[in-house]
Amino acid sequence: MTLSNPEPVGDGNAAGTDLAAEAPVVAETARSPWYLRLPVLSHLRRSVGLQRGMLITGVVLVAGLLLTALFAPLLAPYGFAATSDAAGPFGTQRPPSAAHPLGTTVTGFDVLSRVIWGTRTAVAVMVCAVAASLFVGVALGLLSGYIGGWLDRVLVMLADAIYAFPSLLLAIVMSIVISGGQSDAWGGILAAALSITVVFVPQYFRVIRAEVVRLKAEPFVEAAKVVGTGHRRIMGTHLLRNATRTLPLIFTLNASESILTLAALGFLGFGIEPTSASEWGYDLNRAMSDATSGIWWTGLFPGLAIVLAVLGVTLVGESVNDLNDPRLRTRRRRRSPRRARA
Repeated sequence: MTLSNPEPVGDGNAAGTDLAAEAPVVAETARSPWYLRLPVLSHLRRSVGLQRGMLITGVVLVAGLLLTALFAPLLAPYGFAATSDAAGPFGTQRPPSAAHPLGTTVTGFDVLSRVIWGTRTAVAVMVCAVAASLFVGVALGLLSGYIGGWLDRVLVMLADAIYAFPSLLLAIVMSIVISGGQSDAWGGILAAALSITVVFVPQYFRVIRAEVVRLKAEPFVEAAKVVGTGHRRIMGTHLLRNATRTLPLIFTLNASESILTLAALGFLGFGIEPTSASEWGYDLNRAMSDATSGIWWTGLFPGLAIVLAVLGVTLVGESVNDLNDPRLRTRRRRRSPRRARA
C-alpha cells in the first residue's frame, strides 16, 4: 500500500505569486537611474492607492516646511521681532487684515511673520537633534553588538537607564543647565537638540545592536572573518549596511518628536527669547489668555504649523516603513487576460 505525502499547510501559490509580482519591480528598480533609486523617490514609484496618497501628502508637507525655512526672509513680510514699520506700530491683537493677513499678537508681533520664521527654528532643532542621535546611537549599537562582553552589558544598562528618564523633564533640565531657562536662538536650539539626542540615542542603539547580534552569526560574516577581513571593514561594510534598513521610521518619529519638544519648552517658558528667534511654543503660551477673550488667530496658526509639520514627517516615515515591509506593501492589481482582451 502506497501512502501519498500530505499537502503542506498554507497557500503555496500565493507565495509564488507574490515573488513573481515582485520580480519585475526589482528588475525595473535596478535599471533605473541613480536619482530614482533614492529613498523617497524609489518608494514613491512603488506605492499605490492609499499608501501613495499618504506618502505624497507627507512629502508635500515636509517640502513646504523645508522651503519655507529656506526662503523665510523672502516670504515673511516683516522680521520675527518687528512691531512696527514705516507706517507706525502694528497694534496689539489686531484681527486679520490686508496689512496683517493672520493678525497681530498681544505683544504687537505679526502672526504670519512669526509662523514663517518659526519654521527655521523647528528645522534647525530637527536636523541637529536627529543627526546627532542617529550618529551616536548607530555607532554605539554597532560596537556593542559586535564586540559584546562587558562593554555590551554596560552600554545596555546605560541605554535602559536613559530611556526610562522622561524626555520633557530632561529637556527642561538641559535648558536650565545650558542657558538658565531663557536663551538666545542658538542656545535654545542647542538645549532642545541635546535633550532630544540624549533621549533618543537608546532607540537607535537598541535597534542597531539587535540587528548586529543577529547578523554577525550569518555565514557571510563568518566567511569574511575566515578570509582575514579586518574588524573595521566587517563592521563598516558588512554589518552597517544591513543593520540600518529599519531606521527610517525611527528617524522620522524622532524628527517629529524634536519639533514637539521644542514647542513644549517654549510653551513652558524654558525656550528661546522672542527677540532672538521665532518659536511656535512661545507664541502658543502668549495666546492662552487671548483664547478666553475670543481672540483666536494668535494661537490657531502657530498650533496649526506644529500639527502640519509633525503630520508631514510622520506620514513620510509611516509610508516608507510600510513600503519597506513586503507584508504591509500594497501591490498593483494585475489585469486578467480576459479583462485585457476586452
